Amino acid sequence: MLLAATALAALCILFLSPITAASTIHSPNSPGRAITRSKYTRSHSLGDSYTFDPRDGWQTFNASNLQYKYPRDPAKNKPKKKTPATLKSPLKAAFGIAQSLGTALNGLKGIGKPQPVIATWYTGHDLLHPSCWPNTAWAPSDQSFACALTAKGWQDKPQCFKFLELCNTPKKCVFVRVVDTCAGCATATHHVDLTRAPFGELAAFDEGVITIQSRGASDPDEWLEDLWGPRH
Repeated sequence: MLLAATALAALCILFLSPITAASTIHSPNSPGRAITRSKYTRSHSLGDSYTFDPRDGWQTFNASNLQYKYPRDPAKNKPKKKTPATLKSPLKAAFGIAQSLGTALNGLKGIGKPQPVIATWYTGHDLLHPSCWPNTAWAPSDQSFACALTAKGWQDKPQCFKFLELCNTPKKCVFVRVVDTCAGCATATHHVDLTRAPFGELAAFDEGVITIQSRGASDPDEWLEDLWGPRH
């Protein structure tokens, strides 16, 4: 009788263990969830043995923190226009980089045609009402990994909801999702306006204008709405 009870207990543990493990992984506050988040919110390194090549989908962009677009004082409603002459010179884009991360980020990896871009960061009220949705209650936060693109004149710009892989150096790359348009970005420029978190992973906020490499990326297998917005 004791043997039968022991066997039954072992059988229960065998069947319950996977359920417990799955619950732990998918729980919002679980260690598994924290590990998943860290993969998408920290810059990643692609290695030193590969140079940016258009055949691998890379383009060069400028990145900056054009604060004239985002006055910190709410009373200031009109952004001041800043002439290109006042911006810092773009950094040279000739970095060694590995082709892809494979499955390291669960489906999220760089693909497509490369090009150089300008990048900036935005915050505050400019985060509200992202234009990629006709009507949504969601808005990116400073911690989101999202971006806005030049509103007009960028002929082949990535579409809304597409993911981009952006690299400042071989060891500083991030993935972001297109969720908005940048009204303050100059017409016809290849300009990526980032939320604070991804910009901070690429460069210091006071860095000014930087030239970065960009290419399209696939969608992740996992989904974190606070980072990227509603999936559909």
